Amino acid sequence: MIALEKRPEPSSFWRWVAPIVAVALTMAAGGAMFAILGKDPTEAIRTIFWDPLFGPFAAHDRPQLLVKGGPLILIAIGLSLGFRAGVWNIGAEGQYILGAICGAAVALAFYPLDSWVVFPLSALAGGLGGWAWAMIPAILRTKFNTNEILVSLLLVYAAEQLLASASLGFLRNPDGAGFPGSRNLSRYDAAANREILEGSGIHWGVSAAFLAVPAAHALMTRHRVGFHIRVSGESPRAARFAGVDPNRLTIFCLGVSGALAGLAGFFEVAGPAGQISIDFNAGYGFTAIIVAFLGRLNPVGITLAGLLLALTYIGGEAAQATMGLPAAAIQAFQGMLLFFLLGVDVLTKYRIRPARRARA
Repeated sequence: MIALEKRPEPSSFWRWVAPIVAVALTMAAGGAMFAILGKDPTEAIRTIFWDPLFGPFAAHDRPQLLVKGGPLILIAIGLSLGFRAGVWNIGAEGQYILGAICGAAVALAFYPLDSWVVFPLSALAGGLGGWAWAMIPAILRTKFNTNEILVSLLLVYAAEQLLASASLGFLRNPDGAGFPGSRNLSRYDAAANREILEGSGIHWGVSAAFLAVPAAHALMTRHRVGFHIRVSGESPRAARFAGVDPNRLTIFCLGVSGALAGLAGFFEVAGPAGQISIDFNAGYGFTAIIVAFLGRLNPVGITLAGLLLALTYIGGEAAQATMGLPAAAIQAFQGMLLFFLLGVDVLTKYRIRPARRARA
């Protein structure tokens, strides 16, 4: 028999070792799952984690790490601010969708104008769209004390209905012969999110993600707002004594996370995705939750975790194509990562001890 004994102070060792152990356990459990599906687990793990970096098509796949990792990092940076303050935004997927819709709508409103102002105005609209969608759970939380987890999550389904409506209705390509989907923004030079360096995978969305990392670090370590976020997450009662306004902090955290998710949505629709379509949302908003926790809510850790999850996206697609693995298996593999991280994370605050038997 064993028991969990609370540590006097959280373990710094387990805080940083837990993600590594979680990745190892995910590989082991994922390998078992692939074996049950009748696939060679060693080949599956190699295809997911090794081939995109060092395989025969690595020259093409390595830039895709930045393309896939950019939106994950950008969304996770915003989510981490709220998570550290105890504000749980689970609806970044909906904010990502609204950002894409609003950004694409502004860009298409200018079509076919060829002007440099189209792209920044569209990006601004994308950020504002995500921010406005996040303000719904923020206002309901501060005014009516509703649960922001449930509200933000349910709004994802509302956003998906708006996405379908946009692709089939008000943003549908008038020259598309009736097929769903908007015009291809990647072919509209004024609104296209193209690579800054040819062949590098670095576009404006990736640049924004890497700019958000030092900005978030500076906010958390050098600014009073960062101090308020840390104190609120560690001790809400102490935060109230320190003069922190919880309602204002909730609006700030949800607003920033929504705006960054909306920006990620616009950069994706104007670049890799190219257009608003019914299946535009690829789950980045939900995967970013895994990225935030795997990165320990730290900007540098989130960058590394975002690249790791991007690797599973690229390798997972290769495994589906070459080994016939179902997409659901890859999603389950990604979910295992969060499951094991949360499980191993218990050791940060608790130690395992043999349980003493009670005397009769």
